[in-house]
Amino acid sequence: MHRPLLKSALLATLVVAAVTPMSLAQSRAAAPAPAAAATGLTEAEVRDLGVFAYIYGYPLVTMEYTRRVMTNVAAPEGTRAPMGQFARLREYPTAAFRDVTAPNADTLYTTTWLDVSKEPWVVSLPDFGDRYFLFPMLDGWTNVFQVPGKRTTGGKAANYAITGPGWSGTLPAGVTEYKAPTSMVWILGRIYCDGSPADYAAVHALQDKITAVPLSSFGKPFTPPAGAVNASTDMKTAVRDQVNALDATAYFNLLAQLMKDNPAAAADAPALAKLAKLGIVPGQPFKPEALGAAAAGLRDVPKTGFGEIMAFFPKAGTNENGWIFTTKTGIYGTEYLDRALITAIGLGANRPQDAVYPTSERNAEGQVYDGSKSYVMRFEKGQLPPVNGFWSLTMYDANYFFVDNPLNRYTLSSRNKLTPNPDGSVDLLIQHADPGKDKQSNWLPAPAGKFVLMLRLYWPKENDPSILNGSWKIPPVHEVK
Repeated sequence: MHRPLLKSALLATLVVAAVTPMSLAQSRAAAPAPAAAATGLTEAEVRDLGVFAYIYGYPLVTMEYTRRVMTNVAAPEGTRAPMGQFARLREYPTAAFRDVTAPNADTLYTTTWLDVSKEPWVVSLPDFGDRYFLFPMLDGWTNVFQVPGKRTTGGKAANYAITGPGWSGTLPAGVTEYKAPTSMVWILGRIYCDGSPADYAAVHALQDKITAVPLSSFGKPFTPPAGAVNASTDMKTAVRDQVNALDATAYFNLLAQLMKDNPAAAADAPALAKLAKLGIVPGQPFKPEALGAAAAGLRDVPKTGFGEIMAFFPKAGTNENGWIFTTKTGIYGTEYLDRALITAIGLGANRPQDAVYPTSERNAEGQVYDGSKSYVMRFEKGQLPPVNGFWSLTMYDANYFFVDNPLNRYTLSSRNKLTPNPDGSVDLLIQHADPGKDKQSNWLPAPAGKFVLMLRLYWPKENDPSILNGSWKIPPVHEVK
Protein backbone atom coordinates (compact mmCIF):
# COMPACT_ATOMS: atom_id res chain seq x y z
CA MET A 1 0.00 0.00 0.00
CA HIS A 2 1.79 2.95 -1.27
CA ARG A 3 1.47 6.68 -1.48
CA PRO A 4 -1.85 7.22 -3.23
CA LEU A 5 -3.21 9.63 -5.78
CA LEU A 6 -6.70 8.70 -4.71
CA LYS A 7 -6.84 6.73 -1.58
CA SER A 8 -5.10 4.80 1.12
CA ALA A 9 -5.23 1.50 1.47
CA LEU A 10 -4.07 0.04 3.69
CA LEU A 11 -2.63 -1.79 2.70
CA ALA A 12 -4.96 -22.44 3.71
CA THR A 13 -7.03 -24.82 1.74
CA LEU A 14 -8.88 -28.08 2.35
CA VAL A 15 -10.31 -30.35 -0.32
CA VAL A 16 -14.08 -30.70 -0.78
CA ALA A 17 -15.67 -33.39 -2.94
CA ALA A 18 -17.73 -30.92 -4.96
CA VAL A 19 -14.74 -29.28 -6.69
CA THR A 20 -14.90 -29.79 -10.46
CA PRO A 21 -12.14 -27.79 -12.17
CA MET A 22 -12.80 -26.55 -15.68
CA SER A 23 -10.17 -25.96 -18.30
CA LEU A 24 -8.79 -22.46 -18.74
CA ALA A 25 -10.38 -22.36 -22.17
CA GLN A 26 -13.77 -23.20 -20.67
CA SER A 27 -13.69 -20.91 -17.67
CA ARG A 28 -11.74 -17.85 -18.81
CA ALA A 29 -9.70 -16.63 -21.78
CA ALA A 30 -8.07 -19.26 -23.97
CA ALA A 31 -4.27 -19.30 -23.86
CA PRO A 32 -2.64 -19.38 -27.31
CA ALA A 33 0.20 -21.81 -27.89
CA PRO A 34 3.55 -20.06 -27.56
CA ALA A 35 6.14 -21.97 -29.48
CA ALA A 36 6.48 -20.86 -33.08
CA ALA A 37 5.11 -17.38 -32.42
CA ALA A 38 8.12 -16.54 -30.28
CA THR A 39 10.58 -16.96 -33.14
CA GLY A 40 11.39 -14.33 -35.71
CA LEU A 41 10.79 -11.33 -33.42
CA THR A 42 13.15 -8.38 -33.58
CA GLU A 43 14.73 -6.90 -30.48
CA ALA A 44 12.44 -3.87 -30.80
CA GLU A 45 9.36 -6.09 -31.07
CA VAL A 46 10.43 -8.02 -28.00
CA ARG A 47 10.90 -4.78 -26.11
CA ASP A 48 7.46 -3.46 -27.09
CA LEU A 49 5.70 -6.73 -26.31
CA GLY A 50 7.63 -6.98 -23.05
CA VAL A 51 6.53 -3.52 -21.92
CA PHE A 52 2.92 -4.37 -22.72
CA ALA A 53 3.19 -7.66 -20.82
CA TYR A 54 4.83 -5.91 -17.87
CA ILE A 55 2.00 -3.39 -17.59
CA TYR A 56 -0.62 -6.08 -18.10
CA GLY A 57 0.79 -8.32 -15.37
CA TYR A 58 1.73 -5.64 -12.83
CA PRO A 59 -1.43 -6.04 -10.70
CA LEU A 60 -1.19 -9.84 -10.40
CA VAL A 61 2.52 -9.83 -9.53
CA THR A 62 2.01 -7.02 -7.02
CA MET A 63 -0.92 -8.79 -5.39
CA GLU A 64 1.18 -11.93 -4.97
CA TYR A 65 4.02 -10.05 -3.30
CA THR A 66 1.55 -8.20 -1.07
CA ARG A 67 -0.08 -11.49 -0.09
CA ARG A 68 3.28 -13.01 0.79
CA VAL A 69 4.18 -10.15 3.11
CA MET A 70 0.77 -9.73 4.73
CA THR A 71 0.35 -13.45 5.49
CA ASN A 72 3.90 -14.34 6.54
CA VAL A 73 3.12 -14.71 10.25
CA ALA A 74 2.26 -17.63 12.52
CA ALA A 75 -0.75 -15.85 14.06
CA PRO A 76 -2.59 -12.54 13.49
CA GLU A 77 -0.58 -9.50 14.54
CA GLY A 78 -1.26 -5.91 13.56
CA THR A 79 -1.95 -5.59 9.84
CA ARG A 80 -0.88 -9.19 9.12
CA ALA A 81 -2.49 -12.59 9.53
CA PRO A 82 -1.96 -16.10 8.10
CA MET A 83 -3.90 -17.17 5.02
CA GLY A 84 -7.57 -17.64 5.89
CA GLN A 85 -7.37 -15.63 9.13
CA PHE A 86 -8.44 -12.05 9.76
CA ALA A 87 -6.18 -9.20 10.76
CA ARG A 88 -8.29 -6.89 12.92
CA LEU A 89 -7.06 -3.35 13.40
CA ARG A 90 -8.28 -2.17 16.78
CA GLU A 91 -7.65 1.58 16.74
CA TYR A 92 -6.74 4.45 14.48
CA PRO A 93 -3.10 5.31 13.96
CA THR A 94 -1.53 8.28 15.72
CA ALA A 95 0.93 10.78 14.30
CA ALA A 96 3.71 8.38 15.38
CA PHE A 97 2.48 5.72 12.91
CA ARG A 98 4.85 5.17 9.96
CA ASP A 99 3.97 1.71 8.61
CA VAL A 100 1.63 2.72 5.78
CA THR A 101 1.21 6.03 4.01
CA ALA A 102 -2.11 7.90 3.96
CA PRO A 103 -3.72 6.09 6.93
CA ASN A 104 -7.35 6.87 7.70
CA ALA A 105 -9.15 7.74 10.91
CA ASP A 106 -12.63 6.82 9.69
CA THR A 107 -12.82 3.04 9.39
CA LEU A 108 -11.15 0.12 11.14
CA TYR A 109 -9.75 -2.50 8.76
CA THR A 110 -10.61 -6.19 9.02
CA THR A 111 -8.78 -8.09 6.27
CA THR A 112 -7.90 -11.58 5.10
CA TRP A 113 -6.35 -13.39 2.14
CA LEU A 114 -7.94 -16.59 0.84
CA ASP A 115 -6.89 -19.33 -1.56
CA VAL A 116 -10.05 -20.77 -3.11
CA SER A 117 -8.28 -23.03 -5.61
CA LYS A 118 -9.12 -26.28 -3.80
CA GLU A 119 -12.38 -25.49 -2.09
CA PRO A 120 -14.62 -22.51 -1.30
CA TRP A 121 -14.29 -20.48 1.84
CA VAL A 122 -17.29 -19.23 3.80
CA VAL A 123 -17.05 -15.70 5.20
CA SER A 124 -19.59 -14.87 7.89
CA LEU A 125 -20.49 -11.27 8.72
CA PRO A 126 -22.56 -10.30 11.80
CA ASP A 127 -25.53 -7.95 11.99
CA PHE A 128 -24.10 -4.43 11.66
CA GLY A 129 -27.40 -2.67 12.32
CA ASP A 130 -27.22 0.90 11.02
CA ARG A 131 -23.43 1.06 11.11
CA TYR A 132 -21.65 1.75 7.83
CA PHE A 133 -19.36 -1.04 6.62
CA LEU A 134 -18.10 -2.56 3.40
CA PHE A 135 -16.14 -5.73 2.64
CA PRO A 136 -14.82 -5.42 -0.92
CA MET A 137 -13.46 -8.67 -2.33
CA LEU A 138 -10.59 -8.32 -4.80
CA ASP A 139 -9.47 -10.93 -7.28
CA GLY A 140 -5.84 -11.45 -8.20
CA TRP A 141 -6.06 -8.75 -10.89
CA THR A 142 -7.32 -6.17 -8.31
CA ASN A 143 -10.88 -6.11 -9.64
CA VAL A 144 -13.52 -5.77 -6.91
CA PHE A 145 -15.77 -8.67 -7.88
CA GLN A 146 -18.18 -8.38 -4.93
CA VAL A 147 -18.84 -5.79 -2.21
CA PRO A 148 -21.06 -6.93 0.63
CA GLY A 149 -21.78 -3.91 2.78
CA LYS A 150 -24.26 -1.27 3.84
CA ARG A 151 -24.74 0.01 0.27
CA THR A 152 -25.24 -3.36 -1.40
CA THR A 153 -26.52 -5.90 1.10
CA GLY A 154 -27.74 -3.86 4.07
CA GLY A 155 -26.70 -4.58 7.62
CA LYS A 156 -28.08 -8.05 8.33
CA ALA A 157 -25.90 -11.03 9.24
CA ALA A 158 -24.96 -13.18 6.26
CA ASN A 159 -22.79 -16.08 5.10
CA TYR A 160 -20.94 -15.83 1.79
CA ALA A 161 -19.25 -18.78 0.07
CA ILE A 162 -16.41 -17.55 -2.12
CA THR A 163 -15.97 -20.14 -4.85
CA GLY A 164 -12.97 -20.36 -7.16
CA PRO A 165 -12.67 -20.63 -10.95
CA GLY A 166 -14.48 -23.69 -12.26
CA TRP A 167 -16.03 -24.75 -8.96
CA SER A 168 -19.46 -26.34 -8.98
CA GLY A 169 -21.29 -27.94 -6.14
CA THR A 170 -24.01 -27.54 -3.54
CA LEU A 171 -23.88 -24.98 -0.78
CA PRO A 172 -25.63 -25.20 2.60
CA ALA A 173 -28.95 -23.41 2.98
CA GLY A 174 -28.59 -19.74 3.81
CA VAL A 175 -25.16 -19.39 2.18
CA THR A 176 -24.84 -16.97 -0.75
CA GLU A 177 -22.33 -17.86 -3.46
CA TYR A 178 -19.83 -15.25 -4.64
CA LYS A 179 -17.88 -16.54 -7.64
CA ALA A 180 -14.25 -15.41 -7.56
CA PRO A 181 -12.62 -15.10 -10.99
CA THR A 182 -9.25 -16.12 -9.51
CA SER A 183 -7.96 -18.42 -6.79
CA MET A 184 -6.36 -15.49 -4.98
CA VAL A 185 -8.85 -13.36 -3.04
CA TRP A 186 -8.18 -10.36 -0.80
CA ILE A 187 -10.99 -9.16 1.46
CA LEU A 188 -10.29 -5.61 2.56
CA GLY A 189 -13.06 -4.92 5.07
CA ARG A 190 -13.74 -1.49 6.57
CA ILE A 191 -16.04 -0.66 9.49
CA TYR A 192 -16.98 2.90 10.43
CA CYS A 193 -15.98 4.01 13.93
CA ASP A 194 -16.06 7.43 15.57
CA GLY A 195 -12.88 6.73 17.53
CA SER A 196 -14.39 7.05 21.01
CA PRO A 197 -13.68 4.36 23.63
CA ALA A 198 -17.32 3.23 23.59
CA ASP A 199 -17.44 2.97 19.80
CA TYR A 200 -14.09 1.19 19.67
CA ALA A 201 -15.55 -1.45 21.99
CA ALA A 202 -18.66 -1.79 19.83
CA VAL A 203 -16.63 -2.24 16.64
CA HIS A 204 -14.25 -4.68 18.33
CA ALA A 205 -17.24 -6.84 19.25
CA LEU A 206 -18.34 -6.84 15.59
CA GLN A 207 -14.83 -7.63 14.37
CA ASP A 208 -14.61 -10.63 16.68
CA LYS A 209 -17.76 -12.11 15.11
CA ILE A 210 -16.33 -12.02 11.57
CA THR A 211 -15.05 -15.43 10.53
CA ALA A 212 -13.71 -17.33 7.53
CA VAL A 213 -13.71 -21.14 7.33
CA PRO A 214 -13.25 -23.71 4.56
CA LEU A 215 -16.58 -24.96 3.24
CA SER A 216 -15.82 -28.46 4.55
CA SER A 217 -15.62 -27.00 8.07
CA PHE A 218 -18.64 -24.72 7.88
CA GLY A 219 -21.05 -25.35 10.74
CA LYS A 220 -18.44 -27.39 12.62
CA PRO A 221 -15.87 -26.45 15.27
CA PHE A 222 -12.87 -25.04 13.42
CA THR A 223 -9.48 -23.95 14.70
CA PRO A 224 -7.30 -22.39 12.02
CA PRO A 225 -3.82 -23.85 11.77
CA ALA A 226 -0.79 -21.75 12.57
CA GLY A 227 0.51 -19.80 9.64
CA ALA A 228 3.58 -21.00 7.76
CA VAL A 229 6.38 -18.45 8.06
CA ASN A 230 8.80 -18.25 5.14
CA ALA A 231 12.11 -16.88 6.38
CA SER A 232 13.13 -15.92 2.85
CA THR A 233 10.25 -13.45 2.43
CA ASP A 234 11.46 -9.86 2.58
CA MET A 235 9.39 -8.24 5.32
CA LYS A 236 11.21 -4.89 5.32
CA THR A 237 11.41 -3.69 1.73
CA ALA A 238 8.26 -2.05 0.40
CA VAL A 239 6.26 -4.35 -1.88
CA ARG A 240 6.45 -1.95 -4.81
CA ASP A 241 10.24 -1.83 -4.50
CA GLN A 242 10.41 -5.64 -4.39
CA VAL A 243 8.30 -5.95 -7.54
CA ASN A 244 10.24 -3.23 -9.34
CA ALA A 245 13.52 -4.97 -8.52
CA LEU A 246 12.57 -8.09 -10.50
CA ASP A 247 14.28 -8.54 -13.85
CA ALA A 248 12.15 -9.41 -16.86
CA THR A 249 12.82 -13.15 -16.69
CA ALA A 250 11.89 -13.47 -13.01
CA TYR A 251 8.87 -11.19 -13.47
CA PHE A 252 7.44 -13.02 -16.48
CA ASN A 253 8.15 -16.44 -15.03
CA LEU A 254 6.21 -15.54 -11.86
CA LEU A 255 3.43 -13.99 -13.93
CA ALA A 256 3.04 -17.15 -16.01
CA GLN A 257 2.88 -19.35 -12.91
CA LEU A 258 0.35 -17.09 -11.21
CA MET A 259 -1.89 -17.06 -14.29
CA LYS A 260 -2.46 -20.80 -13.98
CA ASP A 261 -4.65 -20.42 -10.88
CA ASN A 262 -5.58 -16.79 -11.50
CA PRO A 263 -6.83 -16.86 -15.08
CA ALA A 264 -7.30 -13.79 -17.21
CA ALA A 265 -10.75 -12.55 -18.15
CA ALA A 266 -12.29 -13.61 -21.45
CA ALA A 267 -11.92 -10.05 -22.73
CA ASP A 268 -8.15 -10.41 -22.29
CA ALA A 269 -7.76 -12.94 -25.12
CA PRO A 270 -5.99 -10.39 -27.40
CA ALA A 271 -3.63 -9.53 -24.55
CA LEU A 272 -2.85 -13.20 -23.94
CA ALA A 273 -2.02 -13.58 -27.63
CA LYS A 274 0.58 -10.83 -27.26
CA LEU A 275 2.03 -12.47 -24.17
CA ALA A 276 2.18 -15.81 -25.98
CA LYS A 277 4.38 -14.28 -28.69
CA LEU A 278 7.00 -13.79 -25.97
CA GLY A 279 6.45 -17.28 -24.59
CA ILE A 280 4.45 -16.14 -21.54
CA VAL A 281 1.82 -18.87 -21.15
CA PRO A 282 -0.18 -19.71 -18.00
CA GLY A 283 1.47 -22.48 -16.00
CA GLN A 284 4.56 -22.79 -18.21
CA PRO A 285 8.06 -21.56 -17.39
CA PHE A 286 9.19 -18.45 -19.23
CA LYS A 287 12.27 -19.21 -21.35
CA PRO A 288 13.84 -16.04 -22.78
CA GLU A 289 16.43 -18.12 -24.64
CA ALA A 290 13.67 -19.12 -27.06
CA LEU A 291 13.75 -15.54 -28.31
CA GLY A 292 17.35 -15.85 -29.42
CA ALA A 293 19.36 -12.66 -29.76
CA ALA A 294 16.15 -10.63 -29.65
CA ALA A 295 15.90 -11.43 -25.93
CA ALA A 296 18.19 -8.44 -25.43
CA GLY A 297 15.03 -6.38 -25.85
CA LEU A 298 13.90 -7.55 -22.42
CA ARG A 299 16.81 -5.91 -20.65
CA ASP A 300 15.13 -2.59 -19.79
CA VAL A 301 11.53 -3.76 -19.85
CA PRO A 302 10.87 -3.45 -16.07
CA LYS A 303 12.25 0.10 -15.91
CA THR A 304 10.47 1.17 -19.09
CA GLY A 305 7.23 -0.58 -18.14
CA PHE A 306 7.04 1.02 -14.71
CA GLY A 307 7.97 4.37 -16.24
CA GLU A 308 5.00 4.13 -18.59
CA ILE A 309 2.71 3.23 -15.68
CA MET A 310 3.71 6.32 -13.72
CA ALA A 311 3.71 8.54 -16.81
CA PHE A 312 0.00 7.77 -17.09
CA PHE A 313 -0.55 9.59 -13.80
CA PRO A 314 -1.55 13.00 -15.29
CA LYS A 315 -4.09 11.36 -17.60
CA ALA A 316 -5.66 9.08 -15.03
CA GLY A 317 -7.97 11.44 -13.19
CA THR A 318 -9.87 14.69 -13.00
CA ASN A 319 -8.15 17.88 -11.82
CA GLU A 320 -10.79 20.13 -10.28
CA ASN A 321 -10.09 23.24 -8.21
CA GLY A 322 -6.71 21.81 -7.20
CA TRP A 323 -8.13 18.36 -6.35
CA ILE A 324 -7.16 15.23 -8.30
CA PHE A 325 -9.40 12.20 -8.29
CA THR A 326 -10.77 9.40 -10.43
CA THR A 327 -14.04 7.52 -10.62
CA LYS A 328 -12.47 4.63 -12.56
CA THR A 329 -11.39 2.23 -9.84
CA GLY A 330 -12.30 -1.26 -8.71
CA ILE A 331 -13.41 -2.59 -12.10
CA TYR A 332 -10.97 -2.01 -14.96
CA GLY A 333 -11.95 -4.18 -17.92
CA THR A 334 -9.20 -3.87 -20.54
CA GLU A 335 -7.91 -0.52 -19.26
CA TYR A 336 -4.57 -2.03 -18.33
CA LEU A 337 -2.71 1.23 -17.66
CA ASP A 338 -5.47 2.41 -15.33
CA ARG A 339 -5.31 -0.90 -13.49
CA ALA A 340 -1.53 -0.86 -13.19
CA LEU A 341 -1.40 2.76 -12.02
CA ILE A 342 -3.95 2.21 -9.26
CA THR A 343 -1.99 -0.89 -8.24
CA ALA A 344 1.18 1.18 -7.95
CA ILE A 345 -0.27 4.13 -6.04
CA GLY A 346 -3.45 2.91 -4.35
CA LEU A 347 -3.60 -0.87 -4.13
CA GLY A 348 -6.95 -2.06 -2.84
CA ALA A 349 -9.04 0.76 -4.31
CA ASN A 350 -12.81 0.52 -3.98
CA ARG A 351 -15.43 0.83 -6.65
CA PRO A 352 -16.30 4.54 -7.03
CA GLN A 353 -19.87 3.84 -5.87
CA ASP A 354 -18.33 2.95 -2.51
CA ALA A 355 -15.63 5.59 -2.17
CA VAL A 356 -13.88 8.42 -3.99
CA TYR A 357 -10.65 9.93 -2.66
CA PRO A 358 -9.81 13.40 -4.04
CA THR A 359 -6.31 14.50 -3.09
CA SER A 360 -4.82 17.99 -3.13
CA GLU A 361 -1.19 19.06 -2.83
CA ARG A 362 -1.80 22.63 -4.04
CA ASN A 363 -4.41 25.29 -3.39
CA ALA A 364 -6.73 26.72 -6.04
CA GLU A 365 -4.03 29.18 -7.10
CA GLY A 366 -1.58 26.34 -7.76
CA GLN A 367 0.66 27.01 -4.75
CA VAL A 368 1.98 24.13 -2.64
CA TYR A 369 0.36 24.08 0.79
CA ASP A 370 2.53 25.48 3.56
CA GLY A 371 1.75 25.70 7.27
CA SER A 372 3.23 29.18 7.47
CA LYS A 373 0.03 30.33 5.71
CA SER A 374 -3.65 29.98 6.54
CA TYR A 375 -6.29 28.50 4.23
CA VAL A 376 -10.04 28.15 4.07
CA MET A 377 -12.26 25.63 2.31
CA ARG A 378 -15.82 26.94 2.06
CA PHE A 379 -18.86 24.79 1.46
CA GLU A 380 -21.85 26.88 0.45
CA LYS A 381 -25.15 26.28 2.24
CA GLY A 382 -26.36 22.75 1.57
CA GLN A 383 -23.21 21.87 -0.39
CA LEU A 384 -21.29 19.68 2.07
CA PRO A 385 -20.03 16.51 0.34
CA PRO A 386 -23.12 14.58 -0.90
CA VAL A 387 -22.81 11.10 0.57
CA ASN A 388 -25.02 8.32 1.87
CA GLY A 389 -22.19 7.09 4.09
CA PHE A 390 -19.88 9.76 5.43
CA TRP A 391 -17.17 12.18 4.36
CA SER A 392 -13.92 13.37 5.90
CA LEU A 393 -11.11 15.80 5.17
CA THR A 394 -7.75 14.42 6.36
CA MET A 395 -4.52 16.32 6.99
CA TYR A 396 -1.18 14.73 6.07
CA ASP A 397 2.35 16.04 6.13
CA ALA A 398 4.35 16.07 2.90
CA ASN A 399 5.06 12.34 3.29
CA TYR A 400 1.38 11.39 3.74
CA PHE A 401 1.49 10.78 7.49
CA PHE A 402 -0.73 12.22 10.22
CA VAL A 403 0.29 15.50 11.81
CA ASP A 404 0.84 15.84 15.56
CA ASN A 405 -1.26 18.66 17.02
CA PRO A 406 -2.69 19.86 20.36
CA LEU A 407 -6.17 18.48 19.60
CA ASN A 408 -4.96 15.07 18.35
CA ARG A 409 -7.25 15.82 15.42
CA TYR A 410 -6.30 14.37 12.04
CA THR A 411 -9.61 14.89 10.24
CA LEU A 412 -12.71 17.01 10.02
CA SER A 413 -15.73 15.01 9.00
CA SER A 414 -19.48 14.58 8.99
CA ARG A 415 -19.25 13.43 12.61
CA ASN A 416 -17.83 16.78 13.76
CA LYS A 417 -20.18 19.50 15.04
CA LEU A 418 -19.11 22.16 12.58
CA THR A 419 -20.13 25.77 13.21
CA PRO A 420 -21.82 27.32 10.16
CA ASN A 421 -21.53 30.94 9.05
CA PRO A 422 -24.59 33.22 9.38
CA ASP A 423 -25.52 32.52 5.76
CA GLY A 424 -25.44 28.75 6.31
CA SER A 425 -22.13 28.13 4.57
CA VAL A 426 -19.41 26.17 6.39
CA ASP A 427 -15.73 27.17 6.48
CA LEU A 428 -13.06 24.59 7.24
CA LEU A 429 -10.05 26.38 8.67
CA ILE A 430 -6.79 24.78 7.53
CA GLN A 431 -3.79 26.23 9.33
CA HIS A 432 -0.98 25.62 11.80
CA ALA A 433 -1.89 28.30 14.34
CA ASP A 434 -4.79 27.77 16.73
CA PRO A 435 -7.63 30.02 15.47
CA GLY A 436 -9.06 30.39 18.98
CA LYS A 437 -11.61 28.41 20.96
CA ASP A 438 -14.58 29.97 19.21
CA LYS A 439 -13.31 28.58 15.89
CA GLN A 440 -11.70 25.31 16.99
CA SER A 441 -14.73 23.26 15.95
CA ASN A 442 -13.88 23.97 12.28
CA TRP A 443 -10.08 23.82 12.61
CA LEU A 444 -8.01 21.18 10.83
CA PRO A 445 -4.50 21.55 12.32
CA ALA A 446 -1.66 21.70 9.79
CA PRO A 447 2.07 21.18 10.28
CA ALA A 448 4.46 24.11 10.24
CA GLY A 449 5.77 23.02 6.82
CA LYS A 450 4.36 21.41 3.69
CA PHE A 451 1.17 19.36 3.82
CA VAL A 452 -1.36 17.42 1.74
CA LEU A 453 -5.15 17.16 1.98
CA MET A 454 -7.34 14.16 1.18
CA LEU A 455 -11.13 14.28 0.96
CA ARG A 456 -12.88 10.94 1.41
CA LEU A 457 -16.45 10.40 0.19
CA TYR A 458 -17.83 7.03 1.28
CA TRP A 459 -20.92 5.85 -0.59
CA PRO A 460 -21.23 9.05 -2.64
CA LYS A 461 -24.73 9.87 -3.81
CA GLU A 462 -25.45 8.88 -7.40
CA ASN A 463 -28.25 11.38 -7.98
CA ASP A 464 -27.55 15.08 -8.42
CA PRO A 465 -25.60 16.59 -6.82
CA SER A 466 -22.97 13.85 -7.19
CA ILE A 467 -19.22 13.66 -7.60
CA LEU A 468 -19.76 10.54 -9.70
CA ASN A 469 -21.38 12.42 -12.59
CA GLY A 470 -19.73 15.79 -12.03
CA SER A 471 -22.85 17.59 -10.84
CA TRP A 472 -21.14 18.33 -7.49
CA LYS A 473 -17.84 20.19 -7.58
CA ILE A 474 -15.23 20.05 -4.84
CA PRO A 475 -14.77 23.54 -3.40
CA PRO A 476 -11.34 25.14 -3.84
CA VAL A 477 -8.97 25.78 -0.97
CA HIS A 478 -7.90 29.42 -0.88
CA GLU A 479 -5.11 31.11 1.02
CA VAL A 480 -6.39 33.60 3.57
CA LYS A 481 -4.78 36.96 2.80
